[in-house]
Parts: sequence; C-alpha cells; structure tokens
Amino acid sequence: MGGKAVLMSGAQAVVESLKAEGVDLVFGYPGGQALHLYDALYDSGITHILTRHEQGAAHAADGYARATGRVGVCIATSGPGATNLVTGIANAYMDSVPVVFITSQVPTSLIGKDSFQEADITGITTPITKHNFLVKRPQDLLTAIKQAFYIARTGRPGPVLIDIPKDIAGAKVDFHYPEKVNLRGYQPLFAGDQCKIRLVAEEIKKARCPVFFVGGGINISEGWDEFALLAEKTGIPVVSSLMGLGSFPSQEPMHLGMVGMHGTYAANQAVTNCDLLIGIGVRFDDRVTGMVSRFAPNAAVVHFDIDPAEINKNVKTDIRVVGHLKWSLPQLNKIVEPGEIEDWKEQVLAWKNDRPLKYQTCAKEVKPQSVIQAIDELTCGEALIVTDVGQHQMWTAQYFNFKNPRSFITSGGLGTMGFGLPAAIGAQFGCPDKMIWTISGDGSILMNVQEIATAVEHHLPVKVAVLNNRGLGMVRQWQRMFYEKRYSGSKHEVGTDFAGVAEAFGAKGFRVANQNELLPVLKEAMHITGPVLIDILVTEEEDVLPMVPAGAPIDQMIGG
Repeated sequence: MGGKAVLMSGAQAVVESLKAEGVDLVFGYPGGQALHLYDALYDSGITHILTRHEQGAAHAADGYARATGRVGVCIATSGPGATNLVTGIANAYMDSVPVVFITSQVPTSLIGKDSFQEADITGITTPITKHNFLVKRPQDLLTAIKQAFYIARTGRPGPVLIDIPKDIAGAKVDFHYPEKVNLRGYQPLFAGDQCKIRLVAEEIKKARCPVFFVGGGINISEGWDEFALLAEKTGIPVVSSLMGLGSFPSQEPMHLGMVGMHGTYAANQAVTNCDLLIGIGVRFDDRVTGMVSRFAPNAAVVHFDIDPAEINKNVKTDIRVVGHLKWSLPQLNKIVEPGEIEDWKEQVLAWKNDRPLKYQTCAKEVKPQSVIQAIDELTCGEALIVTDVGQHQMWTAQYFNFKNPRSFITSGGLGTMGFGLPAAIGAQFGCPDKMIWTISGDGSILMNVQEIATAVEHHLPVKVAVLNNRGLGMVRQWQRMFYEKRYSGSKHEVGTDFAGVAEAFGAKGFRVANQNELLPVLKEAMHITGPVLIDILVTEEEDVLPMVPAGAPIDQMIGG
C-alpha cells in the first residue's frame, strides 16, 4: 500500500492492516489487555462477532475460513483468553486451515514476571501454529501482520498467531502497510518437477488396477475442477479421505466412498488390491492406512502434495510430485491417457453393488443413519454440512451424498468435540445464502452449547440435529467391541432436554422420539428463519459399521 505514512496507535494500525488484507469480519472475546484493540474496532467498519467463549470464536473463524476459502480472524485477550484458543488453534493446524489469531499480552515491562493474566502464548502454541509472533517493538507490528496473513494463506495453509502487548497496542505507529513480503526462510513452492508429471502419466497408462485417493488438499487448493477432468479422462475409480469428501461428487459411479477405519467395503478392497495408488492432497494418516505394511501392498504409490514434509512420512512413495495442485493437475491433464482398466472398473463396481452400506431399519425407533439420509433427501444434497466428532460424524461421512466442494466441514485431524456449532456459525456468516446443518451428538453439543446464544443474537438460520443416544456413542462402541462392555464413564445417567436448552437461549427447539415424527419436524425446521435445534432420540446401542480395528489391515472389516 503506497502513500504517505500516517501516525496512529498500534491498535488502530492493526485495524487498518486488517482492512488492507480484505478482512471485514472477525470473531472474538474482549478483555483488559485487549481494550486498546477493541476501542479501535468500535467504529472501524469491521464487523466483530462476540462469541460466548474464546474456543467458540476460534472454531467460528475456522469454519468461516473453510466455507469461504478466505483467511479467518480471531481475537482474544491475554492469559486465559489466549489459552482458551489453544484447542481451536490445534484444530486448524491439523486440518491446514488459514486463520490469523490475534492475542493481547501484558505490557512488555511485565512479560516474564507472572503478571496478572499473563501466559506465554507464543511458547504454548509453537507446536500447533505454522508460525507465531510476539511483537516487542511498535515498528515491527505492521510487518508481523503482513507476514502472518501471507504465511497463513500460502503454501500449505495453517494458523498463525500474533501476540501484541498492551503497550505496543497503545504506542504510536507510522502506518505504512508493507506491499510485499520477503521471508528468506519461507519460499512456498507452486510449480514442481515436470519430469515427475510425465512419470505419473506413464504409470497411469500401464496400470491395470489404479485408484485415485483424494484428500482435503483438493478442497484447500480449489483443485476440484482439475481433478474432475482427470477422473473423467482416465475413468480411474476414486476413494476419499474424510477431509476429501465433497471434492468429487459422491453420486459418481466411480466414487467408491471413504477409505479407512470406517470406509466402505468397495473403497477398502480397491486400495488393498490396486496396482497403482495415486494420493492427491492426502496425509495417509493412521485412520486411513490401518496396518501400514498391509496398506496397498501390491501398488506403486504416487503422492501429490504441496508439503514435502508429508512425502514418505507414513507411507513409502514411489513417485513424489511436490507442488500446488493448481499446477500439477493441469499439467497431468495435458498428457495423461487412459489405460486398459475395464475389467478393474467392473470389479470395483461389483464390490460397490454387492456390499453397500446398510443398517437394520426399525418401524418405531429412530436409527441415526436414517436421520442423515433424511437430511440428505430433504436438502437434495445441496446443504453445507458441519459435524462435531463421534459416531454421528462417521455416519454423516458414510450416508450423506456430498455433491459440491466445501460442502462438508468437520474436525478431521484433531477430532474436536464441540467444533460443530461454532464452526457452523462461522460458515453461516461466510455463506449467508447457504442452508447449513450441524449434525452433533449429545456429548459433543454440550462442549460449546453456549454458542446457541451467538446464533440467536444474529438470527442465523443454522439448523442443529443432535443424535441423542444418551451417552458417548463412539466410546461406548469401542468399549462394547474391545472392553467386554465395561462402560466406564461413557453413559449420561441424567438426560438433557436439548430442546429446552435451545428454547432457553431463544432458539426454536424440537424433540423427536420416534421415526414417524422425524420427517415432519425436519421439514418444519427448514422453514424457520432463525436457529433451530432438534433433539433426536436415536437407538442407544448402534455401531458405526463397517469398522477396521485400530492397527489392523483395512481389508479386515467388522460388518463389512
């Protein structure tokens, strides 16, 4: 940004820097050390969303970033305000979400003296941020903000934290926002080795049993159109990680579903029996691979990723293609030719048709899977779905037909209960015209249930479906399968009236106790303009199947 420098407070400089980065909405929670910054926000034109807890603000900024592709911004005060962000920061870090966290700190003269509401937040968050800054001089403030946004959004995205002491926020700063960033130790790669692209094309041409394995990197890079063309040109079957859902339409015949611990029979068999596995924007994490030595045992493995640190981290790779998917996929599309894979396509379709996902229906009791299918049917698969973590998350991944990119927001790497509701609020602010459903459990929803008040205050049309099985469903499933039904600490002995909780916050609440009530209530909820929570009493002892026991090969499926 050119022009003459203007003298202003550090807090005002932060606000003007946010504007220069295109920020018009932030989430946060004020406190004593943050008052300079909040005073500057007062008439700045930037919309501030006051959540009811700092963790809620962190997840809301995360959901906003995932839904829009923009950098989310979250603000908190020092000490407990900053430490309450830690789970949200770690969540964004594990799932490569670009969020800039701005924390306030005690004055520089008091740092390191165990001052009131002091916490070493840069030290605490070093392992869970892409980078962080403690600004100790007023003249370093603008550079730190510019670098923070650049680091957060470029390369493999991720969270960056800026810790600003109160005296820095109050000091005078010559505002002249930097136009460029020059970080000697950080030069994110866009284009890679063209020779590797030719090798991949050759492998595709000669493979007889190839599989595309797509992950969250396609959604992050917005490479879905390029991948759709690649899948069309080659006809190769597609399997997805949890984070990759939505990057390729679930209804496509060659989409075999999610792979891994709760993957489909077809997806797990295809990976186990393929001769070429092409991972695109994936981490090959343990929930996907199971026993690594038996993961795709007969396949040559190709790995496309922007982060070289992911290559060979979990699975040995034969061809590595490092670079942005917006570079590598178009290059591959230019030269790729389909191989002779008709027999293979018949085989994977036979697996898909012979062993589809299924569950026992019930005339009266509400089966949790039926709730997912009903929401999918009523929204025609067009809703943006946000989940918490647990059984409901896996059922959503299995039974919802995701048609569009960025239509599924969930906590993948960290597995954070309490993520769903605030993330949905952030997504709704980012995408006001989209229908957004949060699917949660009776364990997860209570982690950040206070954010219903945020949705009510802003009259957000977020719909929340709570699959209430009166306990911690996934914990109980593991105890049922592997701990001789010793249900230690996993039963809610006193039930919660979630519809009543919603009403107490000012939202509309419903309770569904049998299958006949489900569709009418879901339909009514969709026509209510404000926030709605539906407490759905589902079967208590229902397992997520198929399931691969931890550490087992992915073709050894229970209920497959």
